[in-house]
Amino acid sequence: MRSMSRIPLPPAPGADDHPSLALVNSVVSLPGGRVADDLGSPAEATAWLVGQRLVPAETALLAYCQDQLTKLRGNLRTLFTAQVAGGAPAPEAVESVNQALVKVPSAPLLQYDTGSGLRRVLRHPVTQLVEHAMAQIAEDAAALLTGGQAELIAQCEASSCDRFLLRTHARRCWCSTRCGDRVRAARAYARKLGRAQAG
Repeated sequence: MRSMSRIPLPPAPGADDHPSLALVNSVVSLPGGRVADDLGSPAEATAWLVGQRLVPAETALLAYCQDQLTKLRGNLRTLFTAQVAGGAPAPEAVESVNQALVKVPSAPLLQYDTGSGLRRVLRHPVTQLVEHAMAQIAEDAAALLTGGQAELIAQCEASSCDRFLLRTHARRCWCSTRCGDRVRAARAYARKLGRAQAG
């Protein structure tokens, strides 16, 4: 498999609303055995988190943080795959998400400002920016996998594409127009081939 920088693809249905879905789709298999990975380096992983508005723009991830985010992605892919297949997920994948959930305090703390009075704010030290982002992603994944939209999670049916999506129609099961066009073209070709062989 050859790794390459990401070919711009539109977000899969649901990925704009769910950072966990966006994270599992941050790596995608492409035709020809190529792989596009948005987390391929610390700089790319930083850009992805900034683009998701999970860390401030001035954040700079170290290789260790990139590795942690990549591991969470792998475990989330395991959970999403199990959900789509209707099977039991690997216990270590569940435990990984649970660890991300409890790594940082998730309760908003009470803060007083002279201008606005008392309010609740999420606070985390700069050293925990990645852990905080991972906790938000894990929280989103837990809510998605256990909520009313869990049955809408699907994997793209286009050959070689392995992105996940939330189904918007009962029949549609591809992540983008490009993949939908490939599926329709493959079906049309198969019908044409079938007619040629029958005739």
